[in-house]
Amino acid sequence: MSASTTKFIEIVQNPFKFIFFLLSKLPAAYFSGVRLKYADDNQAVVTVPYKWFSKNPFKSTYFACLSMAAEMSTGILAMAHTYQKQPAISLLVIKTEGTFLKKATGITTFTCDDGQVFEQAVNEAAASGKSTTVAARTTGKNSAGDIVAEFVITWSFKSKSQ
Repeated sequence: MSASTTKFIEIVQNPFKFIFFLLSKLPAAYFSGVRLKYADDNQAVVTVPYKWFSKNPFKSTYFACLSMAAEMSTGILAMAHTYQKQPAISLLVIKTEGTFLKKATGITTFTCDDGQVFEQAVNEAAASGKSTTVAARTTGKNSAGDIVAEFVITWSFKSKSQ
């Protein structure tokens, strides 16, 4: 793990800095209750609760709130591996696919274990100057361990120097 990736993980694991980040950059995620529970260079775990701000008329978590948590579980890893990278790397979500398998009525926990795939794609984009993509898989489970939703978030990376 690079020093810059370690630094980014330390920043996002600081509760005050992460809450400030959410309030300033992703206020809808903050008010929906999306929270980072764990992150390292290979894995990110993000939760979203079923509560007043995140509910739908069907007494479950609104799909957009589930999508926010899913994207964040992949985005933490994408940002960690691009943080302070030289040359700088731009990143962008280019596709989102979601499958909803069970009603989300409590806390849903999304886990993405694709850190190594992100690291390889970012390094390739930096070395080649060409765009690379990662289709990152994240799985959302309820407190009983049942799969509630699965997402594939496709990220694009490109060196800003080219």
